[in-house]
Amino acid sequence: MIELIPAIDIIEGKCVRLSQGDYDSMKVYNENPVEVAKELEAHGIRRLHVVDLDGAASHHVVNYRTLEQIASRTSLVIDFGGGVKSDEDLVIAFESGAQMVTGGSIAVKNPEKFCRWLQMYGSEKIILGADVKDYKIAVNGWKDESACELFPFLRKFVEKGIKKVICTDIHCDGMLQGPSSTLYKEILEQYPELYLIASGGVSCADDIRLLEASGVPAVIFGKALYEGRISLKELESFI
Repeated sequence: MIELIPAIDIIEGKCVRLSQGDYDSMKVYNENPVEVAKELEAHGIRRLHVVDLDGAASHHVVNYRTLEQIASRTSLVIDFGGGVKSDEDLVIAFESGAQMVTGGSIAVKNPEKFCRWLQMYGSEKIILGADVKDYKIAVNGWKDESACELFPFLRKFVEKGIKKVICTDIHCDGMLQGPSSTLYKEILEQYPELYLIASGGVSCADDIRLLEASGVPAVIFGKALYEGRISLKELESFI
């Protein structure tokens, strides 16, 4: 059974969504992310992906208070990303209630530090964020494209012991046009042992079923839920 991981993206403490990482496309869905989290939990959801978009833009964790509120008022298992660039950011995230932390830009720009975190906290707590645009890794809240090619990037960290990877196809994210199933199949063919978390493009429950049939272990989705294209009742059929 595929693991469902709804996303709560945060700007100024509010639950928002972007399209293809464009901050100008921001749409506020709820002023109170805790309400969203509690409603998800009430329908059987156990995992949550929380992204600090202010943090991603400013290169340090910003919305840790919102993370703290969600963690203290639900029993959801939270993975947190966005702006985690320093040892201090990592500690803040864990102390604020995250059980897992996702590192994307840091893994590109300072792989030694990221590998040290992996050694210190283990592969159950540290997730590799692979945000992809045309098979290149993007960084800094997707504003910049790096020279890193996806598959060599994955290979390097698999060899270092990474087990969980969130892969987002930026072309798909927030567009509600379907996930990048071909990309995920390619990754799983090369790295069948990875706990691959597909992210971006989910538009309906059938998209989740398609990923499940492809052997993808987990999926992150957000906009389809907030736009009413997937109902909370439909999610219960996957749980």
